[in-house]
Amino acid sequence: MKPGLSQGLPCALAPPRGLAELVSGRDTTAERETRSKVKSTKLLQVLSALEEEESGKDGEIFISPPENAAGDFTDEDSGDEDGQRGAYLPASLLHASVVSEDSGAEEDSGDLELQPVRKRQKTGIGSQRVWTKRDIRPDFGSWTASDPHIEYLKSQELSPVGLFELFFDEGTINFIVNETNRYAWQKNFNLGLTAQELKCVLGILILSGYICYPRRRMFWETSPDSHHHLVADAIRRDRFELIFSYLHFADNSELAETDRFAKVRPLIIRMNSNFQKHAPLEEFYSFGESMCEYFGHGGSKQLHVGKPSRLGYKIWCGTTSRGYLVWFEPSQGTLFTKPDEGLDLGGSMVIKFVDALQQRGCLPYHIFFDKVFTSVKLMSILRKKGVKATGTIREYRTERCPLKDPKELKKMKRGSFDYKVDESEEIIVCRWHDSSVVNICSNAVGIEPMRLMSRYSGAANTRTQVHQPSLVRLYQEKAGGVSRMDQNIANYKVKIRGMKWYSSFIGYVIDAALNNAWQLHRICCKDAQVDLLAFRRYVACVYLESNADISSQGRQSRRLETESRFDMIGHWIIHQDKRTRCALCHSQTNTRCEKCQKGIHAKCFREYHIR
Repeated sequence: MKPGLSQGLPCALAPPRGLAELVSGRDTTAERETRSKVKSTKLLQVLSALEEEESGKDGEIFISPPENAAGDFTDEDSGDEDGQRGAYLPASLLHASVVSEDSGAEEDSGDLELQPVRKRQKTGIGSQRVWTKRDIRPDFGSWTASDPHIEYLKSQELSPVGLFELFFDEGTINFIVNETNRYAWQKNFNLGLTAQELKCVLGILILSGYICYPRRRMFWETSPDSHHHLVADAIRRDRFELIFSYLHFADNSELAETDRFAKVRPLIIRMNSNFQKHAPLEEFYSFGESMCEYFGHGGSKQLHVGKPSRLGYKIWCGTTSRGYLVWFEPSQGTLFTKPDEGLDLGGSMVIKFVDALQQRGCLPYHIFFDKVFTSVKLMSILRKKGVKATGTIREYRTERCPLKDPKELKKMKRGSFDYKVDESEEIIVCRWHDSSVVNICSNAVGIEPMRLMSRYSGAANTRTQVHQPSLVRLYQEKAGGVSRMDQNIANYKVKIRGMKWYSSFIGYVIDAALNNAWQLHRICCKDAQVDLLAFRRYVACVYLESNADISSQGRQSRRLETESRFDMIGHWIIHQDKRTRCALCHSQTNTRCEKCQKGIHAKCFREYHIR
């Protein structure tokens, strides 16, 4: 039995210091009595303790991944496909450590025990910075870049399907088909998957985000309370199950043993390339952590209190201020990802995101992130790269900036603040008193121009005007892109899960692509915008109708016009001699669609083909 884990319980706390040696060693009567007093705590009790902690700090549980990344066992997962049992984490697999958000960038300590949260100790500083009480004088250029690619997309007037296929393009679809067929051949089975069938599978996965059954087989049941004709007519149930079980994204013979996500690494590279290729060129970006929900037995998952999905894979994300995902990378901990010198893991991920942004040009981007990532050292590195940055910061990362004590600042009126600037590198640290005391750091924005803002006072039961520095105002306005993306994904995320550990990650990638396509739709189609739900429904319906299998017996009588109605290919309005009813408004018309062979007015033509 591994130390710190008790058999028969999902997880257990390791004994306190001074008792840890009792787990392995000679047992005396006194030792057995002492050890009997150490109570095992289940996972849900650990969560309750984290949530009820008076300090209010978020916590994480990191489950260390298996030693072999390329083994065949990583294809399978003994978890339930339909059920989601968040509290079921066997002791034989839960090699975990609880860490506070302070150490979120250094989550992999290599321990095999579940230890209590320890406070982060202040580290020494090599060279002392000189802090001065003045405003910052940044030397960055102003933002003047234009975005010709977005103008090109606007001119194309792409449908929701066309926007989604900017990311799941023909090359990506063919790649998934080839890798899935290769994997089936390696298992001595001839799957014969086609791109048309894969699109049907994608359509069902998208549809499961807003129509969810307790069991996915209910889509095909003939019972009137559950039968879904769109799914049942598109693909046979057993064929869907077979394809979904063999879905694969990498060659098993070429997996890197040091990469915990080697099974999906080629897909990550392709999606990052497509996301960056079509990303809106903007000045302001956000960087943060997202969670991909996962309850199975695979490694590398974490528990993050304070996220919509608390248990699963943590993913480093760089987004625009509106929530378009530009770059992402699943977290593997410091055991498999070595931080840059002088930075923690979170700071190193920020640098990688900035490097990806600068592939489009070394422009004065402005990055926002929270206290998990911010340090004066990171601000200095980004300034040398010509990148602006602003973020909240923890006190022990300010490199001894001599600001007023938080207790003293709390006694002053609301809106009071103190600030200092590093003389050598023009980095400002500001401590501002609002409802609580907040530390914020920037290498590009200072105190001025100051503004007054309205704040509610519970004690006086009225609203008061307080002073707000410029860097605080900009941070509140432009940060939060990752949270907006998380909210969009959580609303209608893919619900169907498979036996493989990476099936939930594939659902996350599909949701992220749909979110990005919808963000482009909001930018490019200002006159005929639809909400995210209508956007997803459109893509799902088109994929299921246009790629349905009509060759099977009993399907020849199915009406075919819906299959090509939404494909946006070869539809022309022509004159007809005999007047017929319009397919949309049902009034008389002497024009029709040449491909659909349906009567349609010129004014109804566009709406009929996108509804």
